[in-house]
Amino acid sequence: MLARVSYTGQGLVYLARHGQTAYNHEGRFQGQMQVPLDATGLEQAAELAERAAAHAFRALWCSPLLRARETADIVAARIGLQPVEDARLMETDAGDWTDRSFAEIHAHAPERFAAFVAGDSAFAFPGGESFAEQELRVSAALARVEAGMLPALVVCHGMVIRAALASRSEQPLTSFVRVPNAALVPLDPRAAETAELGGGEATLSS
Repeated sequence: MLARVSYTGQGLVYLARHGQTAYNHEGRFQGQMQVPLDATGLEQAAELAERAAAHAFRALWCSPLLRARETADIVAARIGLQPVEDARLMETDAGDWTDRSFAEIHAHAPERFAAFVAGDSAFAFPGGESFAEQELRVSAALARVEAGMLPALVVCHGMVIRAALASRSEQPLTSFVRVPNAALVPLDPRAAETAELGGGEATLSS
């Protein structure tokens, strides 16, 4: 059983999903691959930068994966901050599913694929990482963020945002709503439920 952490810093930390990649568009698992933003993703990152400029962030953190770092660099150029990488903010290691299409996995492992889609806390990628393992490392990374300059923006990934909100929720998440690429999400789970996230179309891929 993972410990639930009460969040008292509402409004001080925001999470942003990276812009779109070709893997997002095609419906493929990219996991921890170094996949760049596509043309749409670059535009989404620029739009995210404009939204971020309205928040007066004092710190900018990011996953070292290319799609997140490219997004963070575009935001950084707009708000005048240097991104700080933390490897614990990387997307879930998709293991044997890496580089495979959603359609292929759905056809061969429908029950496991359904657990992934639902954001089931008990889910684990075959040959990769479990959501429970990811939740622990993401929580540790966010503790580092909160110990630094605030307010802070963290550019990361869809399932990292799931892990972050799960770790801050007083009850286990019974469902997971996909976060659009380049969306801006408050870390407080209650605020996230009603926030205008912005960004593009919500996609399954991380």
